[in-house]
Amino acid sequence: MRVLVAEDHRILARTVATGLRRQSMAVDLAASGDEAERMCLLTDYDVLILDRDLPVLSGDEVCRRVRELTDPPRILMLTAAGGIEDKVYGLEHLGADDYLAKPFDFAELVARVRALSRRAPKPLALVIGHQGISLDRGRREVRVDGRKVELTPKEFDVLRMLIEARGEAVSHKELVRSVWDEHLDPRTSAVRATVSRLRGKLGTPGAPDAVVADTGEGYRLWR
Repeated sequence: MRVLVAEDHRILARTVATGLRRQSMAVDLAASGDEAERMCLLTDYDVLILDRDLPVLSGDEVCRRVRELTDPPRILMLTAAGGIEDKVYGLEHLGADDYLAKPFDFAELVARVRALSRRAPKPLALVIGHQGISLDRGRREVRVDGRKVELTPKEFDVLRMLIEARGEAVSHKELVRSVWDEHLDPRTSAVRATVSRLRGKLGTPGAPDAVVADTGEGYRLWR
């Protein structure tokens, strides 16, 4: 899941981002309204956590503009304005999907973000597969020839991307952008290490490696 946190209070923004990353979410940060709008134009986010009181461009205006995108993220307004009238205005007039007043409990924030991410604009097949590998999006379970395989959240998301690519290569950059976030050093070996572990878990004796590295292209599932 990829989340954008638009919050100009740096300590709060970093605290929220760190907490969400510990929940295996990819998180980017924006400190102003214009930056948040620009990032939403460039990246497909699942959820936008949006403070109403942002510099340069207000959170209210960001909400209106983001709502006009072809495939907008779900918007959770996170603000000190927690009165009933404020909530009604944010939900009914600005088009926010959810509204959480400050101060808030972090566990509730996580629950709301996860609930919003499940509201997919288009129905997706819950179970997808490739060459004996079956991945259940809903239960987040993976089986290889009927054998259940335990994967970490990152391994699961990498495998999901590879299956969705239908045998085509998925680049290192695409994996970083979708499974990790801009916080990850592009020179890190995290992607390679995750793919290596995934390859080992999916492997069966005498069979070719399930994940193949294409030099200069990225990774793909064996055809």
